[in-house]
Amino acid sequence: MAEKLFTEFPPVPKQVWEDAIVKDLKGADYQKKLVWRTMEGFSVQPYYRAEDLKGLKNVGGQAGQFPFVRGTKDNNNWLIRQDYMVGKDFKAANALALDGMMKGVTAPGFDLSQTEKVLKADMRTLLKGIELKAVEVNFKGCKDLSVLKNFIAIAKENGVRPAAVRASFDYDPLKEMNSTGVYSKADASKLLVKAIELVNEFPNITVVGVYSYAFNDAGSTITQELAYGMNMGSEYLNLLTDAGLKADDAAKRIKFTVSISGNYFMEIAKFRAARLLWANIVKAYGAKKEDSCKIKVHAVTSAWNQTVYDPYVNMLRDTTEAMSGAIGGVDSMEVLPFDHAYKKPGEFSNRIARNVQSLLLDESHFNKVVDPGAGSYYIEELTDSIAKAAWDLFNSIEKAGGYVEAFKAEKIQDSIKETSLKRDSNIATRRDTLLGTNQFPNFTEVVEKEVTKKTVTRKAAPKKKAGMVGRPLEVYRGAMAFEELRFKTDKAKKRPMAFMVTYGNLAMCRARAQFACNFFAVAGFQVVDNNRFNSPEEGAKAALKAKADIIVACSSDDEYAAEVPAIAKIVGKKGIVVVAGDPACKDELIGKGIENFISVRSNVLETLKAYQEKLIK
Repeated sequence: MAEKLFTEFPPVPKQVWEDAIVKDLKGADYQKKLVWRTMEGFSVQPYYRAEDLKGLKNVGGQAGQFPFVRGTKDNNNWLIRQDYMVGKDFKAANALALDGMMKGVTAPGFDLSQTEKVLKADMRTLLKGIELKAVEVNFKGCKDLSVLKNFIAIAKENGVRPAAVRASFDYDPLKEMNSTGVYSKADASKLLVKAIELVNEFPNITVVGVYSYAFNDAGSTITQELAYGMNMGSEYLNLLTDAGLKADDAAKRIKFTVSISGNYFMEIAKFRAARLLWANIVKAYGAKKEDSCKIKVHAVTSAWNQTVYDPYVNMLRDTTEAMSGAIGGVDSMEVLPFDHAYKKPGEFSNRIARNVQSLLLDESHFNKVVDPGAGSYYIEELTDSIAKAAWDLFNSIEKAGGYVEAFKAEKIQDSIKETSLKRDSNIATRRDTLLGTNQFPNFTEVVEKEVTKKTVTRKAAPKKKAGMVGRPLEVYRGAMAFEELRFKTDKAKKRPMAFMVTYGNLAMCRARAQFACNFFAVAGFQVVDNNRFNSPEEGAKAALKAKADIIVACSSDDEYAAEVPAIAKIVGKKGIVVVAGDPACKDELIGKGIENFISVRSNVLETLKAYQEKLIK
């Protein structure tokens, strides 16, 4: 007879857990200590239980069932995409695509953003050797309808059945508005209606792009990217239905390009929430077929997260981001090469980017389980919370007249700017960690030769100019402020030296020396660590002998009050004395002329900038 496990253990009510937690906190504030107040507009509890799912409407169900929280299909397969810059060399781009497909790519993409014209002969060259009935082909940076017309012509020339052709084209006037500030409703309507007419007999070609990735590029939250992406999609549905198209015919031609940030669980939940929101939006426009309500999502790992210092860490970022996309149930995915931020990717970085997905598919078998996050108390709660927060933001923009009107009023730009400033502050103060950049840098790293000052310098915030309906979104990477700081040090004639004067309590002096070494190495300063000097005077003299620019006192609070002024007296004006920590005797030390302190409360970026300005001319 089968025996049920744990029946001898009675269920523990939630209140019992809560009482135990409060007791363990010993008077500390539960809300401040354990509840995570996210930037997404909601709070995350320290734990969840089965009873927390009772109030959620969209728990359960099956993949392929409206509103598609669990997926739009009955499997979890996705296409491995890699985009190739075309420029003027169509033959080279074709060769790269064929090579990629031999090595795992199942959805090659061609980037035409630097291509002026695509003639029929050019398209023939670009598609040579590519079986259109076997793979999905994607085009980004499409400037006019000649790309689409010539693709259709070559597909017919090759005798491929229209129903067998799978392709996407990113005709996306709102993307252009986001990046240039220029938009014409009449031109947008004419372009998109004509594009849809051209693919009338091709049921599996999408021609309307929704590039919500742009918001991640500008430093948005997950909620903002999701909500504003839905607003863009709604804007297109409104435009197309006003032009006489049925909601079903318009919706099935739309494809979203969405980012995957490093917020692992929230990104999984974001894709689940996206399916829910888009299904309800399309239905509200009068779609009759449930299939029309299925969102098509292409996901791309985040360029905003990438760094040029310690760039191999980008491989780790790419991997966790790709895992989120796979578990979240995307239709296709591109993993950006680890060196994408500073040079044209080569064979090695492209191979690693492809293989991340191949490993998830062929070795980790992420495609074998549909919606593996379903039933997880945490992911189900996150899905619901993100959907609600995004829906509220979506509705606020719709009430303001829709995406274009909100953009003209610069509500979108101001909202994202407010968020990006918070994110920048979190990075500057190390509340958020960019490994290898603002925390735990490689002390001896020599930056890649392809990295230039332009690579690490953030462009001035764009302003509204004549001809624009609103100011463009500001595109940057989160690491750029720290990268610019270190790059300046790397190019200086003399690299400043920070010397650790370690003395007194062994545990404290070593801990604070390690903290201080890490702190100054972030700016690329040379750091000299020491085990422990017999006295602070011995350490100060050693620092002067080494010609150190910054002399860092590293000891316990108890030993700072008397000894730091002694160190400062020996150093005089030959260096900058810095105290590692935020000691209880700080006011006393300030009264004795000690001005410099570094601690976990410091704004690392601003503090290092100040030292750099003093030491690098």
